[in-house]
Amino acid sequence: MKIIASNFKTNHTRKSTLRFCEELEKFATQNQAQQQIIVFPPQTALLENRFKTFQIGAQNAYPAQNGSITGEIGLEQLEEFGIQTLLIGHSERREILKESQSFCAEKFDFFAKRGFRICYCIGESQEVKKQGIEAVLEFLESQFEGIALDYPHLIVAYEPIWAIGSGVSASLEEITQIHTRLKQKLGKIPLLYGGSVKPQNVREILQIHSVDGVLVGSASWEISSFCQILDNSRI
Repeated sequence: MKIIASNFKTNHTRKSTLRFCEELEKFATQNQAQQQIIVFPPQTALLENRFKTFQIGAQNAYPAQNGSITGEIGLEQLEEFGIQTLLIGHSERREILKESQSFCAEKFDFFAKRGFRICYCIGESQEVKKQGIEAVLEFLESQFEGIALDYPHLIVAYEPIWAIGSGVSASLEEITQIHTRLKQKLGKIPLLYGGSVKPQNVREILQIHSVDGVLVGSASWEISSFCQILDNSRI
């Protein structure tokens, strides 16, 4: 079963997220969606995890029950909404907010001990890509430092930074090459692709044997587009 995840990033309000989720529930029910669907709203738009056809996840959380960490949310806030799914290591948090590998590993350890389903993100920059496939794989390997790959609720999302938000997805050959090599390391761990996934290319991407699903950004922010992605991912 393919995993189709939507990352809203800093988009949508609580009102528009609720409307999106209600329409998604209706669509997934009427069409008997077979995919595992996850929606990651912004923190201010987190909803109670009451939907039957998909899960609500959080884009970020601090590795603490609660405390004096201004601007963050912890386990206590996630528990209020019944949220048990979390993104960790997204490149925008690594690049823009300077989250280190050790901090990503600390988050992973904290939430893994509490049974969270963790969608862990890895990906290389254009600068690393230019150095060739072996340099890319070495860089991706470094992003697994401190991450327990035997954790049973782990999902890995490969998102080349140069493809995120650029409108240019990695080629099918590039995705196949990286995913095939990563699968040798990850085994049965679900491996998603992310980076300019859209309705027009999702079917071809999901037909790659080593791709277990997709993590979608801007093309999933409109419910009509996300439903089209779900429709096109029936393979």
